[in-house]
Amino acid sequence: MNEQNKNTKPHEEAPKTVQGDSSATSSSWKKALSKRWVFPAAYLAAAAIILTLVWVYQDASQKTLKPQGESSTVSESVVGSETPAAEGKDGEAVEVTANAQSMIWPVADDVAVSVVKPYFDEESPETHQEAMVQYNDTFSPNLGIDLATADDQAFEIRAALSGKVTRVENHPLNGNVVEVTSGDTRTVYQSLNEVKVSEGAEVKQGDAIATAGRNELEKDLGNHLHFEVYEGDKLVNPEKLLPQK
Repeated sequence: MNEQNKNTKPHEEAPKTVQGDSSATSSSWKKALSKRWVFPAAYLAAAAIILTLVWVYQDASQKTLKPQGESSTVSESVVGSETPAAEGKDGEAVEVTANAQSMIWPVADDVAVSVVKPYFDEESPETHQEAMVQYNDTFSPNLGIDLATADDQAFEIRAALSGKVTRVENHPLNGNVVEVTSGDTRTVYQSLNEVKVSEGAEVKQGDAIATAGRNELEKDLGNHLHFEVYEGDKLVNPEKLLPQK
């Protein structure tokens, strides 16, 4: 009986030992998984692997779809389509400025006009006194130039630049006013008579706009044209843009 008991005891204890090892392993995994950092760490590792694979795939695809030299060809094509160019010396491409137009005097060539009141130019203090406009007891700087003939006769006003007529109005002080917009440049004609254009019309350089007339603000000048030029929203001295007479 003792021998049989000795022989059977190892067989009975063996399962207990295996079961104990399994329980210990399971318990170790549970302890490991119960830690807060385990799942975030596993998620970050998986995300890093996925992003690496995606990057490698995209890089390989781009190399396959874009042969060497293709990107430079497309770039040159786009630039060429947006900027007109002309061929210069030795075949070099020279950029051409579109809509380059020199301003002309807003009167016919055979009309003898002179500047009877200059533009109030901050850079020319010596002209400030004569460039002041007096209305009743108020003095204000002249925002343009005033043109008139020596005999105080009316004369035809012409477009100094080609463009679109963007304003036609009758102002109580400035008289009839016409504004022509040419890109970023606006030319304004005041003290007009017999206006010959309407708002929205397209005019070409040299087209007749009106005739010189009188206004209330500068009635002492008689028949004259008050001419202003704006570059964007900035007033500029018209005499610096007009050709020398």
